[in-house]
Amino acid sequence: VESACSAAPSFLRRTDPKALTGVGLAMSGVAFDQAVTHRTGTRFGPRAIREASSLMPYDPPHGWPTNPLEEMAIIDYGDCAFDYAKTRAFPATLSAHIRTILSAGAGTITLGGDHYITFPILKAYAEKFGPLGVIHFDAHSDLWPDDDLGRIDHGTMLYKAVKTGLVD
Repeated sequence: VESACSAAPSFLRRTDPKALTGVGLAMSGVAFDQAVTHRTGTRFGPRAIREASSLMPYDPPHGWPTNPLEEMAIIDYGDCAFDYAKTRAFPATLSAHIRTILSAGAGTITLGGDHYITFPILKAYAEKFGPLGVIHFDAHSDLWPDDDLGRIDHGTMLYKAVKTGLVD
């Protein structure tokens, strides 16, 4: 067991292999916040979540009849790599990143990033599984009408997901 104060942070000190064989769940960071209108900084979310999670004990969750960390192959797959200067290419890059994980048979938990990242993630999932149901907890609905599907915005991604048939 390595110290929580050493090495590069990974989510719950999970490994960071690039091979997805036998993985059940891949944690992945998306350090993107170019869709916000003000208050940037969510790009630091994946790093901060990993650092905070490194302080979590290896104990099984109290009161649970199961221990997901022992019963499921969970890895930290690292961050989605993209060129911050090429914002227009970002959605396709993120969808491809998620598609790679899904094609290996793993599920994803994504550490964000601003709200917009939901749209390219939903796109990759809907390509594989068909239209999805979404449960959304937020202070606002992210359903602001915007028919410019190429526009990257943090308040319209669920509107676009419904409009394009990703969400049923």
